[in-house]
Amino acid sequence: MSQFEDRERAFEAKFARDEEMQFRIIARRNRLLGQWAAIKMGLTEAEADSYAKDVVRADFEEAGDEDVIRKLLGDLTSAGIDCDEEQIREALSHKAVEARRQIIEQTN
Repeated sequence: MSQFEDRERAFEAKFARDEEMQFRIIARRNRLLGQWAAIKMGLTEAEADSYAKDVVRADFEEAGDEDVIRKLLGDLTSAGIDCDEEQIREALSHKAVEARRQIIEQTN
C-alpha cells in the first residue's frame, strides 16, 4: 500500500468522523431546542421529551434549519406563546453551542 493510499484513507476516515459528529451535534441541538420550546409551552416532562423527539424528526423534512424553525414557530404560535422567528434563531444558535459542548464532553 502506498503512502498516498494511506493518506487518502486517513482523510476519508476523518471526513466520516466529522460528518458523524456534525450529525450528532445537530440532533442534540434540535432536542435541546425542543425542550426549550416545551418549557415555554408548559408541557409536562413526558410531553416535553416526546415533543423534543418530534423536533429532531422534523429536521429530516428538508435540508437546513428552516423545517425546524417553521415547526417551532407554528407550535409556539398555536400554543399562544409570543415568539418570533428571530427568537427561535437565537435559541437555535445558543442550543448549538450547548449541544457541541455536551457532545465534546461526552466523547472525552
